[in-house]
Amino acid sequence: MARELTISTRVIGDNHAPYIIAEIGGNHGGSVQVACDMIKAAARAGADAAKFQVRGPTLYSQALLDKPYDNENSFGKTYGEHRAMLELNLNSLRLTQIQAEQSGIQWFATAFDERSADRLFALNAPAIKLASGALTDVALQSHVAGLGIPIILSTGGGDAADIDRAVQRITRVHQRLALLHATAAYPLDAKDANLRCIGTLRERYPDLVIGYSSHSPGVVLPLIAVAFGASILESHFTLNRASKGTDHAFSLEPKGLETLVEDARKVQQSLGDGVKRWLQIERGPLSKMRRRQTPDGWRITGELDGI
Repeated sequence: MARELTISTRVIGDNHAPYIIAEIGGNHGGSVQVACDMIKAAARAGADAAKFQVRGPTLYSQALLDKPYDNENSFGKTYGEHRAMLELNLNSLRLTQIQAEQSGIQWFATAFDERSADRLFALNAPAIKLASGALTDVALQSHVAGLGIPIILSTGGGDAADIDRAVQRITRVHQRLALLHATAAYPLDAKDANLRCIGTLRERYPDLVIGYSSHSPGVVLPLIAVAFGASILESHFTLNRASKGTDHAFSLEPKGLETLVEDARKVQQSLGDGVKRWLQIERGPLSKMRRRQTPDGWRITGELDGI
């Protein structure tokens, strides 16, 4: 049986085009208008989904919220002010959801805590993403699994035992789970990508859809990931890589996202079934290249044997 996961009406799996997620995250800079413009651009580029990030007010300790955060990418004097500026409220999230519906692209988000997951569930999000930081978060995994909707879980910063425990915890409740290979580095250097882990995850979890979450600039690593069997690709997305914010520099701009969508589909289509056979499209060229034995010796005659 083919491994598959359905998000709303979109079926994801080995026999389908890669599911491309434009990770908007906080690249909207706190502006709902910019967020909506990004959704429209992602849809025009051919992405399947636009994804946001949602954090509740009690996620961080007060000490961390009060910590000075003075740098070129800061949106506030403290980390708490910075995070508050980048957080879309419920009404803003609804507006981005409406924009996604109008643009013909799926909409969902990463939940960083239980309250955020409940907000997404109330908005009828078709799936919830759990970031690498949630790989060992027993409480959040159990809560989100209990909502009964598809979960996409990143596996950065974990080992096989961590992933096993998370998979067991979630699949005891339901089987609507996909795993993304990831390295929790922002940006990611290619030498740390370890893309062969995609094959490792496919072997270890033969019933689960496996994908890749990219934190590197460009499209090379996601395309290689498809060749290794990734059915989901998540790449950070921006309208301008020079914009203020830590994620913009390694994000894809609209043209880059369009390239990723087109080339990922080509890669998936090119893989075939692994059975070596001749194809009808080879007959014409081979008739002008392949010699056959004749009374006059080995000659190209325009005829073929065995094809």
